[in-house]
Amino acid sequence: MQNEQILRRWRRVDKPGLELMALSRSPSGISVRSTLIHAGEDCFGLRYRWELDPSWRTRTLRIERTDAVEKSLVIERTGDTNWRVDGEARPDLAGCHEVDVSATPFCNGLAIRRMNEADGELLALFVDAPVLTCQPSRQRYEHLGPRLWRYVDKGVSDGFTARLDLDEEGLVAKYEHLFEVF
Repeated sequence: MQNEQILRRWRRVDKPGLELMALSRSPSGISVRSTLIHAGEDCFGLRYRWELDPSWRTRTLRIERTDAVEKSLVIERTGDTNWRVDGEARPDLAGCHEVDVSATPFCNGLAIRRMNEADGELLALFVDAPVLTCQPSRQRYEHLGPRLWRYVDKGVSDGFTARLDLDEEGLVAKYEHLFEVF
């Protein structure tokens, strides 16, 4: 596989906001760089760099605020489901299968890849943007058809559901009520 780059632009549909993401694929893995701005009432900006292995599993995630708040976060996988945050082991996150950042639809595609086209649940390492805090959160994904899923939150936002439409790359093209590619 040669190096390949994919660009995506998402906009918020519930409030003003944009994200521009560049994904680069190589035999050694996937690198994702993105900048997003949420311009609603509680506005903030984020920049992230997500490093994934060739199976689309998080290796590291670096997030930084790009507005007046100086805050950053580094998440590293230290085993199959063990994590370190800002250099510190986080046993409270043990068992989390993948990272979910609340401000971007990119992460839902990572969880869906783990489902192998079957309904299932996983424990996510949930990053609450803009405060950049981490906690475990249970999620369910229901396969509705080709490139079509239902996300059901059973943790931090218990009861929240949304339909997710994926594109040919397995990335979210439309996240009901929140995001869409444009």
